Amino acid sequence: MSEHAHVEHAAPVPTPRRTRGELHVFALPNLLTYSRILAVPVLVVCFYIEGNAIRWLSFAVFLLATLSDFLDGYLARAWRQQSAIGRILDPIADKILVATALLLLVWEGTIGSWSLLAAIIILTREIAVAGLREFLRELSVPLPVSRLAKWKTTLQMIAIGILLIGKAGDQLLKVYFNDTLGLVTYVGLLLLWVSALITVYTGYDYFRAGLRHVMGEDE
Repeated sequence: MSEHAHVEHAAPVPTPRRTRGELHVFALPNLLTYSRILAVPVLVVCFYIEGNAIRWLSFAVFLLATLSDFLDGYLARAWRQQSAIGRILDPIADKILVATALLLLVWEGTIGSWSLLAAIIILTREIAVAGLREFLRELSVPLPVSRLAKWKTTLQMIAIGILLIGKAGDQLLKVYFNDTLGLVTYVGLLLLWVSALITVYTGYDYFRAGLRHVMGEDE
């Protein structure tokens, strides 16, 4: 008998396979969400550098991040790549981006005086609605985003984008159109106030929808 006759062959070790959820972590919709978070420190650095060109760069960074917000949700639904990490990080990324941009605009003086109230309204509403969503999620009660809230978000992003251009845009109009009113900044602030007023209404609408669940939980 051969000396190798009693040698047992080891069973092949199966190669671990990634689960569907693990694959979705690195799917394009989630990568777009990650890029939106990474855009925040880039935006901050832009505000520590002087010059009009850097303001246009900050606008470009914000614009690309905003477009990724609209694109990642669409791709996740279209490609059926919705994941838990995407549902968690997507609203967080949005709020961090908006809050950072508003704080930077306040810090450099583009948003000030009465316009500061509009920024406070927007940030307060975002925090309050996030808390309401978290509470209702524990009760397995969905709080869908209304159509008006989507329009509010779009208008809010446009307003912030215009304000990021701000003084650079004002100087450009002054050179080519002899505009001394600072029209770009004024338009941005006007749109910010409009989005803030819509924010109040949509926030009230959300809380009215969730109030019966909150009251029922306390009984």
